[in-house]
Amino acid sequence: MTKITMFGKGNMGQAIGQSFEQAGNIVRYFASKDLVDDIGDIVVLAVPYQAALEIAKEQRERLTAKIVIDISNPLNFETFDELVVPSDSSAAQEIAALLPDTTVVKGFNTNFASTLSSKKLGTNHPVVVQLATDDEKAVEVIRKALEGSGLQVINAGKLKRARELEAMGFLQMTLAASEQISWNGGFGIFQ
Repeated sequence: MTKITMFGKGNMGQAIGQSFEQAGNIVRYFASKDLVDDIGDIVVLAVPYQAALEIAKEQRERLTAKIVIDISNPLNFETFDELVVPSDSSAAQEIAALLPDTTVVKGFNTNFASTLSSKKLGTNHPVVVQLATDDEKAVEVIRKALEGSGLQVINAGKLKRARELEAMGFLQMTLAASEQISWNGGFGIFQ
């Protein structure tokens, strides 16, 4: 059993948290501005990119030696037409730069809350969570913490792969927002 700290109480935070709970973990939910003294082994930043940056700054000492999962897709919400991070970086890499003594993982950003809750993509395909990090042990810790949740986990590579995951998440969101795909669908990995 792993202690999970969830920053974000919205649809994504609830769907991810329920998945960890279904796997037998203890999940505590907090708002993005809450200062949390007892931070779990895995911390999920289920908040928009700017809020994730603020959490990283405010909670830096408390996040030392933890696994922090950034789920954000750093879009420009005014235009809904671009990512707001440098073209050679990602939200996860920018957060990692603020947290040098923390293991940062990109994950869950290519999944919709509805598919995480239903555990199926489209009509009946399994939901695969892609994780990118420079620490392969962190992938195994997260995979183990999600065993029994109904989600599959795949190692998408080093943290620099977060850029591609964020571009993929951004494209998926724009397709759903323009009603070209369903919020119950999205991109999938079939093995």
